[in-house]
Amino acid sequence: MTIKSDSRHLYLQVIDRLKRDIEAGVYKEKEKLPSEFELAKQLGVSRATLREALRILEEENVIIRRHGVGTFVNAKPLFTSGIEQLNSVTDMIIQANMEPGTIFLNSGIQSPTEEDRRRFGCEPEEEIFVIERVRTANGEPVVYCLDKIPVKYYPESYSHSDESLFSVLDRTSSRKISHAIAQIEPFGYHEKVSPILQCDPETALLILKQLHFDETDQPILYSVNYFKADKFSFHVLRKRF
Repeated sequence: MTIKSDSRHLYLQVIDRLKRDIEAGVYKEKEKLPSEFELAKQLGVSRATLREALRILEEENVIIRRHGVGTFVNAKPLFTSGIEQLNSVTDMIIQANMEPGTIFLNSGIQSPTEEDRRRFGCEPEEEIFVIERVRTANGEPVVYCLDKIPVKYYPESYSHSDESLFSVLDRTSSRKISHAIAQIEPFGYHEKVSPILQCDPETALLILKQLHFDETDQPILYSVNYFKADKFSFHVLRKRF
């Protein structure tokens, strides 16, 4: 069925039509769209108009185009959070009305690296506790977590079954996380993490690196979280001053 022309540019009408079709389930998540020739014919527009609409839809992450393969509907993120909000992974999963879980991988005590000494301002003889976990939502692995915390701040009552280091520190330690400095990096296929998260080869990752501080501005926790990019979306509220 062709689109109904109105006063707007045709490519804008094509964008709205394709978004409605995706929302209505005409084209499902990860489903391949018809070829440009077929889709342009169905909508009654030129291929140039269709290409402009697809270009914008790709910028908006509604679709993804794979060279030599075709155009696919992007999966909607299950979890979304403002990066200005300091939420634990557990909180993000709960807010999406899903059940958080943990797959414990490894933990141990090690000497600080040069980077650890710089981050935490610790001495060479001080030890660092490292824990490696996978966080799940309704049983599906969605985040790989690597956390580092100086042993002097490590809560002795922590067990691998605990869902959130934030909650454990709040409950058992005088050191409570107040704020963090965060860095987000896009990443493609990761030889170790992608198989753990059961990612398809084309599924990208978002790496969130955070150094957490207590109320006295003392760094107490460093975390590196690998999020499945098709499951998580982060946004930032920016204000003009």
